[in-house]
Amino acid sequence: MLTLVALASLLVLATVPEPSQAIVIYTGWERHALVGTEVRLSCSFFSWRWTSEDVTFSWTYRPDGARDSISIFHYTGGMAYVDNKGPFRDRLEFVGDPGRRDGSILLKNLEFSDNGTFTCDAKNPPDIVGRPSSVRLLVFEKVPIQAGVITGSIIGAVLGLLLLIVVIYYLMRFLVARRVFSLNVSKHGKKKKEGSQQRQGPAPAVDTAKPKTSEKKKQESRKDRK
Repeated sequence: MLTLVALASLLVLATVPEPSQAIVIYTGWERHALVGTEVRLSCSFFSWRWTSEDVTFSWTYRPDGARDSISIFHYTGGMAYVDNKGPFRDRLEFVGDPGRRDGSILLKNLEFSDNGTFTCDAKNPPDIVGRPSSVRLLVFEKVPIQAGVITGSIIGAVLGLLLLIVVIYYLMRFLVARRVFSLNVSKHGKKKKEGSQQRQGPAPAVDTAKPKTSEKKKQESRKDRK
């Protein structure tokens, strides 16, 4: 009897579907592009499950100033479906790899009217609970310099200036130390020379009286001869 109950319990557990877990979807934050060019909008996801054959990707688009979004792309059952009536007809291409959890799309021949928010949603059954992720597209005639580049340039300039100040500081210390060393060596050599002269003693005085005495004797001898 207990055996039959245990078998029945195992059968019931085996027929209960596994609970789904959350799926996390990633896109970029903001993309800049030039009018007339193309841009890749990336979309990927993280799931605790292996990539399912029933994985799906969906893209919607909401133009700037609009309230409602429109569907522009859907991937399911191994097939890609592109909207052939919307603003991106003949300008949207699927460039992702669902087997690698990549649902990216490529927008071609961009126009100023393409500015807006693109939202990607993905499902990896049984992981189907997740929050869609959005990326904003800005189309310019000339791509502006991003704030991050300006900030990086300012930081680089400040660091370069600080490095230059440090180099100048240590160079001045080296020159001052070298000057002090030269003066010390010069003073030490001068003192050493004066000390050696003092040890040798004063030079002997020249006797100037002898020449005068000999000259006097010569004059006296000359007088006697006469």
